[in-house]
Amino acid sequence: MIKEVIFDIDNTLYDYEIGHAAGMKKMGEYVKKEFGAEPEEFEKNYKRLNQEIAERLGRDNATIHSRSIRLQNLLEEWEKPLFPHVNVLYHLYWDTLIDVSRAEPGSLEAVKELYKMGIGIGIGTDMTAQMQYAKLEHLGFAPYIRHIVTSQEAGYEKPHREFMSLCIRKAGCAPDECVFVGDAFKKDVVGAMNAGMHAVWYNAKEKALPEDLELNGRNYKEIRHFDELVPYVRSLA
Repeated sequence: MIKEVIFDIDNTLYDYEIGHAAGMKKMGEYVKKEFGAEPEEFEKNYKRLNQEIAERLGRDNATIHSRSIRLQNLLEEWEKPLFPHVNVLYHLYWDTLIDVSRAEPGSLEAVKELYKMGIGIGIGTDMTAQMQYAKLEHLGFAPYIRHIVTSQEAGYEKPHREFMSLCIRKAGCAPDECVFVGDAFKKDVVGAMNAGMHAVWYNAKEKALPEDLELNGRNYKEIRHFDELVPYVRSLA
């Protein structure tokens, strides 16, 4: 019997790419106005600094998601004032992303139905905690969530075993009584299978499987729409 369904957030409960593009556009407009820098140059350097931070800190570190550190480093390189611009750019990005974001079709309805069935709703997400809270509240999921694990709290990014183990401990049940739903095959699906959970690949964008994939006989469920999730969870009973 399934006692807990754990969801990724970004590109699972909402389309991150839409919000990210809108947020980057707002920041590009700001740096053009304040510093005379072209948005394309800003975005190129922003991406480069993201890569450099990840290489310096390692991929299992939630700090790699910090927009404020990227922005601080960029303005330092450009020899521009940090204040108030880091904070202004940070809020321009996140406020815009949240404002344009909408729950994935059928996702909120699926969560409500699982909740009515007495199944616990959890979150397992890379990222720092505070911004994920804001997304969940804006999207309408907050009232149904029993526990949250972020990579900031776990100390590791998905699919690390410690991250997944913390999800299971918070769920308070056996791994095979948990379903993990996410869009990133290696992070969400493989991570969940490695931890003994039932894995659901939310693949609305019809992405191809990773080429170097080794399933070793393990099974997962692929869904293209959240209408498919509740029947699948019921079938596991």
